[in-house]
Amino acid sequence: MPRATLAREVARLKARKPSVRRSAVPPDRVEFARRLLGIEPDDWQADFLISDATRVLMNCSRQSGKSTVAAIRALHEALTKPGSLTLVLAPAERQAQELFSKVAGFYGQLAQRAPSPDSDRKTGMALANGSRIEALPGSSDRTVRGFSGVSLLIVDEAARVLDDLYFAIRPMLAVSRGTLMMLSTPYGKRGVFYEAWTGAEEWDRYEVPATECPRISAAFLAEERRSLPEWVFRQEYLCSFEETEDAVFTTEMVDGAVSPDVKPLFEANAPRGAA
Repeated sequence: MPRATLAREVARLKARKPSVRRSAVPPDRVEFARRLLGIEPDDWQADFLISDATRVLMNCSRQSGKSTVAAIRALHEALTKPGSLTLVLAPAERQAQELFSKVAGFYGQLAQRAPSPDSDRKTGMALANGSRIEALPGSSDRTVRGFSGVSLLIVDEAARVLDDLYFAIRPMLAVSRGTLMMLSTPYGKRGVFYEAWTGAEEWDRYEVPATECPRISAAFLAEERRSLPEWVFRQEYLCSFEETEDAVFTTEMVDGAVSPDVKPLFEANAPRGAA
């Protein structure tokens, strides 16, 4: 090959943006966050990224970094598992778009290493390796039916997700045996997130109050405590499940009124007309 032609070919190859091959993305998610995204995870975030648990609950203060670490996990899943499907679900479309925008933003940081996605939309993207990430509003179970083979299912603001919606999405993991993550700030002693957090089912649980977040100052929290009703402050910043605003009787009052020693007036399966 003539020297001039060889020089042009070398220059052309140097100018090309190398693509992200599967081997180029570290299997270690903490290393992925640090080296490729420039993010130094908090201790709890590092623990979460290291974990391979398939059922995860994050009960976290506002602005504690739960959406950021979930977005890191979603992008890593798509890049390292060709053909995988990741769903981001939230009670409203705007909330689902907000978490997805973090995923898209991280992908943009890989621009020097990654090709543009085959599809790049406000609510989803399809990558060259066949993986997809889709953001869905959870206003109704009818809006999410039809998906299957889900590798990673992220439910944001899970405390505000309707119970029927939660029951509709779990079967998406039946065949794929994928990962279910629910992240939220508490919203009353009600709903599937509260039941999961306080129940006996095995979940990998993370509780992160604002007092443990290095980016939230003590001075800010003191100001918020003075400005907000105490129950609101505990709910938004201290991971506390408070009574719902419209509750006539507290959870403790209802639980205290029920006793296994008292025989019910009517048996649930008693034949009609039986005494």
